[in-house]
Amino acid sequence: MPDHLLQRNREWAAHAAETDPEFFESLTEGQSPRFLWVSCSDSRVPANVIVKCHPGDLFVHRNIANRVDHEDLNGLSVLQYAVEALNVPHIIICGHYQCGGIKAAMEHTDHGLLDNWLRPVKHLYHRHSDELDAIDDEKARWDRLCELNVIDQVQGVASTTVVQQAWHRGRDLAIHGWIYQLSDGLIRNLDVTIDSAEQIPPIYRIDASTNASTHG
Repeated sequence: MPDHLLQRNREWAAHAAETDPEFFESLTEGQSPRFLWVSCSDSRVPANVIVKCHPGDLFVHRNIANRVDHEDLNGLSVLQYAVEALNVPHIIICGHYQCGGIKAAMEHTDHGLLDNWLRPVKHLYHRHSDELDAIDDEKARWDRLCELNVIDQVQGVASTTVVQQAWHRGRDLAIHGWIYQLSDGLIRNLDVTIDSAEQIPPIYRIDASTNASTHG
């Protein structure tokens, strides 16, 4: 039984209230995080913990292999709420090395429903197969695909209508690609920040003079 988690919660709440008597009252007044944090569901990568943040600092979306797919209404809804309601200025895609989801995508094993979710990662491998197949070390190849997946998500988020419309409204909004190393607890910046429509391929750009209401 997970009752010990309830006890830990009581201990945490008591400590937080003792440290800051107004802590919980301030949380009831709303949230204004500066970051949308997209990361993997892996239990070894807890968002608030690895960047030493408090409740209210991060708006978090997690799933297997830290994906933001254009067909995923859940992820897109999180993105829209973060950008349009919370007005976050930064979106961070934080993958991690030795990601089990990425490893599964590299395999030819039947993983059931998971294979459908990871299909875009297989497409990603196919697009970069020349580079990846040239890496002899399996772990290094795995880690490189983890990096490429983060980069792919940064580019994909930047091309969404939600983000582009925010830029058209004059919003300062940047998407960053980071990756976490389990073996040392450190985050690497992959230097793939995108903060304007000019940085995405022209085919994905939305004309600022048009919007959804102009199309039949």
